[in-house]
Amino acid sequence: MPAAGLPFDKMGVMRASRVLQLALLGVLAMTPAGAAPKKAKNVIIFLADAGGTSTLNAASIHGYSKAQSLYVQGMPHIALSDTSTNSAWVSDSAAGMTAIVTGVKTENGVISMGPDSVRGKKDGKVLKTLLEEAEDHGLSTGVITNVNIADATPAACYSHANDRRSAGEIFLQVFRPKYGNGVDVVIGAGRPAVYKAVKESGEDLDAVAAAGKRQVRSALADVPAGELRPIVVTNTEPDVPAAARLAIDRLSKNKKGYFLMIEWDAHTDNPQKGLNNLVGLDKLIREIAGTVNLKETLLVFTADHSFDLRVRAGRKDEPLLKGLDEWKEKTAGKKPAYLDLPNIRLFGSHTAEEVLVAAEGPGSERVQGFMPNTRIHEIILRSWGWWPGT
Repeated sequence: MPAAGLPFDKMGVMRASRVLQLALLGVLAMTPAGAAPKKAKNVIIFLADAGGTSTLNAASIHGYSKAQSLYVQGMPHIALSDTSTNSAWVSDSAAGMTAIVTGVKTENGVISMGPDSVRGKKDGKVLKTLLEEAEDHGLSTGVITNVNIADATPAACYSHANDRRSAGEIFLQVFRPKYGNGVDVVIGAGRPAVYKAVKESGEDLDAVAAAGKRQVRSALADVPAGELRPIVVTNTEPDVPAAARLAIDRLSKNKKGYFLMIEWDAHTDNPQKGLNNLVGLDKLIREIAGTVNLKETLLVFTADHSFDLRVRAGRKDEPLLKGLDEWKEKTAGKKPAYLDLPNIRLFGSHTAEEVLVAAEGPGSERVQGFMPNTRIHEIILRSWGWWPGT
């Protein structure tokens, strides 16, 4: 016998069906078919230089004595990115970052110029970067790194050069941008080298900065509270988390949004420093993910290329870098290209395998599967709604 209160005759079934149809129509009215996905207002790229998948594995073990404990290893959307250049399997940071921020594979050593460039001899086609796209659309922009601010990874965001070694020419493009009014927040290391490179190019950096009504400060603490476009070039490595907080505070004042690239070097030729840096970057990503509005901010983590570090042995109750201090004593004063510890093996060179891309926020659902590094550029433009046809 049917349960009391449930329709069981033909008319009852029809009435129930009609109620269901009306309910579905109501839902469809609220969420129209073909509704566009939410767009990003802000984009932050976190770049672990040389932070390949094997280094991520080692950093998790080093930092937490447990695999898959990094925040980026739990982000909701992940992919594996090919890092080859236009003509080589193994990329340097110049070609790797150029592909990410311009969507074009170029040659090693070339900064945001096309593969028609000849390194150190001939300019190629100037490639518009994500930072420059943001500038053109009225967003605020920033670049942060713990290494030389004119080095390849940050340089690929704001400059164009046929040779990554042209540090003077590269850094002067902060004040002489090809698009917009130039990068707004600039924080990195390498002060003596940058000043020297600019001088060797025949110019005085402080004079150029003054003409642009900006100042190249030497410490984060020197930035006035009201300064929205600070340039900080330090003598030693800046405090990356403090720099990121300062940058987001300044950039988020723009109601249109912002673009920010944060690099933290993860080369493991010094394995302890490299792994510590990667753990630090991951903690920063966790912090920022908990403080920004993820309904309007796209976070993307990746690496420009991988590095030849492998976990080759070890127990879960012992340090991953067991034997490192003894190795340092044994090789004092030398710079060997090969490191063989009980638990890790390292060749001091870049490698060609795919690297992780991890993302969350609007547009992050497009990060999936195996893909070329150039697709990151497309994914970010689509998240902003600036990709042709979107």
